[in-house]
Amino acid sequence: MGFVKRIKEEVAIIRQRDPAIHSAMEVFLYPSFKVMMHYRTAHKLYLNKHYFLARWVSQRGARKTGIEIHPGAQIGNGFFIDHGNGVIIGETTIIGDNVTLYQGVTLGGTGKEQGKRHPTIGNNVMISAGAKVLGSFTIGDNSKIGAGSVVLEEVPPNSTVVGVPGRVVKRNNKTLPQEELDQVGLPDPIMEDLNSLHRTNAELTNRIIDLERELREIKKDR
Repeated sequence: MGFVKRIKEEVAIIRQRDPAIHSAMEVFLYPSFKVMMHYRTAHKLYLNKHYFLARWVSQRGARKTGIEIHPGAQIGNGFFIDHGNGVIIGETTIIGDNVTLYQGVTLGGTGKEQGKRHPTIGNNVMISAGAKVLGSFTIGDNSKIGAGSVVLEEVPPNSTVVGVPGRVVKRNNKTLPQEELDQVGLPDPIMEDLNSLHRTNAELTNRIIDLERELREIKKDR
């Protein structure tokens, strides 16, 4: 892909994903735009085995944006980092198309693996602020990772993950449209369990009250 075409693509992606943007010129100020321009150059150098130059270019991008993408990572089309500060993407990470990351996300390794050490992220995935995905496994297509989650194992397609450690909450098997990218309105399984216990407790309390009333009526009849 040519340089001008790449710039146009990055501009279109950012304008599509971020409702706060009002003009195309603002895109050039975005950390996501800056770091991706550095990454695309660094990745080409890395593939041609110019490892020092690749790291030099990527580190310049990291210093300017607070986003660290290893030049060896493989990133598909339609990739967007919102806000971006503190994002880290490891060397053997593979990212599919139309993926969105928020600030503070880490796609890292556990320190216990060799070779492929980092996660593979499917298409149409959203990873919310502060989430950590650690290890060599796959996050399935159309999945959401909730804010602050720590994911340590495989995630099936069309899933939502929340909590520490990450817990899968299955969703309907359908493509995740961009307008559904909501990093706040995700299921909370712990709260759902607490609500269920509260309902059960209320039902039992009402049943005890009914039984006590029936017992008093029986005693009166005697």
